[in-house]
Amino acid sequence: MQLRLSLCAAVFALAVLTPVAAPIALAQTAGSATPQAPAAQAGAAKKNSNSPISTLEITPTADPANPFPKPDPKNFTADSPTADTINEFLKLSWGYDPNRTWQIQAIMKTAAANVTKVVVLVAQKNAQAGGKPQIASLQFFVLPDGKHIIADDVLPFGAKPFAENRAILQQKADGPALGSASKDLLLVEFADFQCPHCKEAQAVMEKLRAQFPNARFVYENYPLVQIHPNAFKASAYSVCVAKIGGNDAFFKYAAAVYDAQDSLTPEGADKALQDAATKVGVDAAKVTACSTTAEAKAAVDASVKLAQDLNINQTPTLAVNGRLLPLASLPVETLIQLINFQAAADGVQAAAK
Repeated sequence: MQLRLSLCAAVFALAVLTPVAAPIALAQTAGSATPQAPAAQAGAAKKNSNSPISTLEITPTADPANPFPKPDPKNFTADSPTADTINEFLKLSWGYDPNRTWQIQAIMKTAAANVTKVVVLVAQKNAQAGGKPQIASLQFFVLPDGKHIIADDVLPFGAKPFAENRAILQQKADGPALGSASKDLLLVEFADFQCPHCKEAQAVMEKLRAQFPNARFVYENYPLVQIHPNAFKASAYSVCVAKIGGNDAFFKYAAAVYDAQDSLTPEGADKALQDAATKVGVDAAKVTACSTTAEAKAAVDASVKLAQDLNINQTPTLAVNGRLLPLASLPVETLIQLINFQAAADGVQAAAK
């Protein structure tokens, strides 16, 4: 049995690298230079030409407290980023899991000026096969600005990689909200009314709202119009429901639209949206008229632009104080763990029940 880590764009892009149940392949970009390791320590990598993910078999040391092979000093040729910065980044990324341990194996110059390659070995303390922990190898490239890395996407990096996103969301995430007026613990959901995974995620969001009564929960429309042709209309209606009926009416409307999601067809969308507005006690005719105004459309466009500025490429996504999490693919228990961890890192009392 091998250690399993998720390293698709939907997960590593959010700096989560969440353990999952099945066996794993580890991140390693095919065809790129890797730190040299003794033959007894490193086996052949199984490469996939369509993915930066591969499996690197590394024999752990006899010391269970430190299973990693000793790094070769020759693989530390770059001055930036420092090992301290990388470790702070990894603590924020992985520290929510007390069973995870890692070691920086290389900080290397590359052929591109001021682009640094970082290689990290990671193991799960409680993941053992034949009495020995399994070791995974992860690599990424730090860009010259020191604020971003490339794995299979451009991702935030640094000792506080989510701080910039957090500041942006505190300033610009002004969609319908529930919970605390304070933005100290800010959870922003980016969702699409026609997205089936967004519909499924609503039950998770209800649980999170119950778990974190002192958090502020904001809903931002992110209609993926290329694949969901009626999502923008549903979003424009939602803007007007919130304008006319307030936040409580909005969240009731959202629940009603998700319940009627199968009716958001070219023929049935108008009636389904009007019925949802009526169900929550707002004038459907006024909402319909409002939804076609430039103001309503501009509000949806602003929400979409916010998502794009944050490099969000999927729905539903949950931003926890700027930390972007794939809402559909993480168990609610893991989300609670991550929210508590991120809140603590930001000096905020999460008050989870």
